[in-house]
Amino acid sequence: MADQAALGTVSQLWRYPASSLAGERLDAISVGTSTVDGDRLFGLVDASDNEIARPDRGPKWHKVPLIRTRLTEDRELEVAVPGGDWLPAPHPESDRVVSEFLGFEASIRPYFRENASGYTGPLTVERYSRTPIHLLTTASLARLKALHPEGVPDPRRFRPNIVVDMDPVEGSFPETEWIGRKLAIGDLLVTVSEPCRRCGFTIIAQDGFDNDPGILRNLVRYNAHNIGVYCTIDRPARIEIGAPMRFA
Repeated sequence: MADQAALGTVSQLWRYPASSLAGERLDAISVGTSTVDGDRLFGLVDASDNEIARPDRGPKWHKVPLIRTRLTEDRELEVAVPGGDWLPAPHPESDRVVSEFLGFEASIRPYFRENASGYTGPLTVERYSRTPIHLLTTASLARLKALHPEGVPDPRRFRPNIVVDMDPVEGSFPETEWIGRKLAIGDLLVTVSEPCRRCGFTIIAQDGFDNDPGILRNLVRYNAHNIGVYCTIDRPARIEIGAPMRFA
């Protein structure tokens, strides 16, 4: 494995404590046998009917990715709306602030009791099956930029766990060609299992970039809706920024 040339190095690491809300950029992540530690523990719902947030489906949810999230050292969730302070969640005050920001009564709820110490309120349900690891390369972002020069293919549009900095590959979204191959990322060993099919979330405005239908239109036209890949975990590990990635 050590003799394999490095394909690139890890440049960004992310986890998403609450689905659909903004992620938390980290210097290191711990990857277990099933997923990233602290990833997707909570959901946001419309408190009137328990509908879970779907920014890709309805305008009422389009501001959700602007709400920041982080986990404390004690694994407690905190959230912040633009211009606001960090607030503990789930909590009536954070629900009030989030509801005011969104314009309707909303509530942050855990998927499981163990995700929120001392919480006794209602739970919500995961709206899709979580995949262990989502990996994206800067080579694919460069390919999208070449196809859509006026666009901003910011990684936050695609919600990866691991972003690998690698040289562009002309005419290619390279990781979508690696299905079935194994990758060593530092001490982490994964198998590339499937391409990541994209939805309307990718076009929604976030802090620093505008709404842009051309992002998804070009992925549909040139890469069958896909950018980035899902990976299953063969050997768990903690990885840090700067870790090399190689074929294993």
